[in-house]
Amino acid sequence: MHFPLHPETPAEGRALEELFRGRGVDLEAMYARMKGLMDAEGLPYGRRTHTYNSRLAQELGKWADGQDGGEAFHEAMYRAYFVEARNIAEEGVLVEIAQAAGLDVAAARQVLHQRSHREAVDADWQKSRDYGVTGVPTFVAARHGVVGAQPYEVLAQLLEQVGAKRRDGDNGGEA
Repeated sequence: MHFPLHPETPAEGRALEELFRGRGVDLEAMYARMKGLMDAEGLPYGRRTHTYNSRLAQELGKWADGQDGGEAFHEAMYRAYFVEARNIAEEGVLVEIAQAAGLDVAAARQVLHQRSHREAVDADWQKSRDYGVTGVPTFVAARHGVVGAQPYEVLAQLLEQVGAKRRDGDNGGEA
């Protein structure tokens, strides 16, 4: 499901410093926390200075979900935004990501030009509002949720709260 995190962000992006100004947010501490969580999971994570409008990326991602290589697209999108700090509002960047994932570049351009997945993303945004989602990631199970990047144990507690049982051999997130 897609979520409209800062949909007012202009296509050229917005500095994180500006976005969080006056909110008492320590950007360095926020980065260090996320970097630590990502490192603990073996995921790459870069230092971003800007946020970008993700609307077109979400529409292209919705299309990619129905394509062979859709998961590769989402992995490439993650890397582009959270590791390389690329502007995912730019058509050229989105097309490069689709191409890197092995998707049909002409079809990707057509999706972007025709906005053929706009209504599907609008429906996701409405569903997000209906669920009360306020940030990403949000994990929802049986109408209970956890907002933000969380360690394995917090997600396991969410599932236990809604009645899921630990499987034999569940190692608590250890590899």
